[in-house]
Amino acid sequence: MDIANNICNKYEITIFTIYANGELEKELNSKIKLQSLYSKEYKSFSKIEKLKASIIILLFKNYLYKKYINKCYDTEIAFLEGPITRIFSSKNKNIIKIAWIHNDITKVFGNGIKAIIKKFIDKSIYKKYNKLVFVSNDNLNKFNSIYPIDVEKNVIENYIDENRIKKLVNMSFDESYYKGDELKILMTSRLVPQKGVDRLIKVHYKLIQNGVEHKIYILGDGPDRKKLEGMIKQYHVENTFKLLGQIQNPYPYIKASDVFALFSYFEGYPMVLKEAKILKKPIIITNTSAREVLEKYEPKIIVDNNEKGIYDGIENIVYNRDSFLKNGIDNKDNNDIIKNIIKLVGE
Repeated sequence: MDIANNICNKYEITIFTIYANGELEKELNSKIKLQSLYSKEYKSFSKIEKLKASIIILLFKNYLYKKYINKCYDTEIAFLEGPITRIFSSKNKNIIKIAWIHNDITKVFGNGIKAIIKKFIDKSIYKKYNKLVFVSNDNLNKFNSIYPIDVEKNVIENYIDENRIKKLVNMSFDESYYKGDELKILMTSRLVPQKGVDRLIKVHYKLIQNGVEHKIYILGDGPDRKKLEGMIKQYHVENTFKLLGQIQNPYPYIKASDVFALFSYFEGYPMVLKEAKILKKPIIITNTSAREVLEKYEPKIIVDNNEKGIYDGIENIVYNRDSFLKNGIDNKDNNDIIKNIIKLVGE
């Protein structure tokens, strides 16, 4: 969204989505056209409808491309792995095709038979693109280990509009969640297995049992919500581990927290870390590709990607609270990202 808004005065832009009514549609510049495959939002689909949609995209991607996308564009950018990348890969010799890869491709599909099939299909899919863009060097290297294909590859970090965040951060929010003097840790993420919220609940319970007082807040929603709510009740941490749900403006919550966290099993180049950096929050993460985002940022803690690493990291912050809770300092420049995108797309 930030990229499209930033370059819409230079290009005529149409955004194509699988599902309509996304969270950020209202923030798009009025110059940007919007088109969706389905007129309903994702969360209103049943499990059967979602499965049906996935099968249709997999089997009829060429038909969908011709019906919805095959128009007089100069460049087509598949900005997310999966369905969009498959649809946009359909043949069109007159168009430059670019695919963005945000995640660690070696882990994003898992290890089952479904993952094997997807990897086999996607190898041929990515070969059809003129250029591939990776949000980190680590993601590029992981991709090459799975798909050693001869396509132009570029590394461009995710861009975020700092001015937009600085405007939104001072808006009102529900401050009732932030009562008490305990260390307050906030994590924003989809409630999906990749983010490791289930193991975080277990770690949090052990810390509380051992007298390491703190509170954890999770902003976001997803298919694992009911399972996680059940775990919170099972471990009797309802008062210290809060699922706050999907909130359109997360920035006041980030600002009000003591520490920003991301305890995922794997990541790409997460925008939420850039947002936390802009708001100068101390940060703790598990050791994933996301460490590149924090390369020149302090204060930060990068912990081993397991329950013991997370336990030790949170305990360290609680017991060294005064020395860790300082305003963040970032020495990495954000200004060249749009220039690199324009150079990639062309004049």
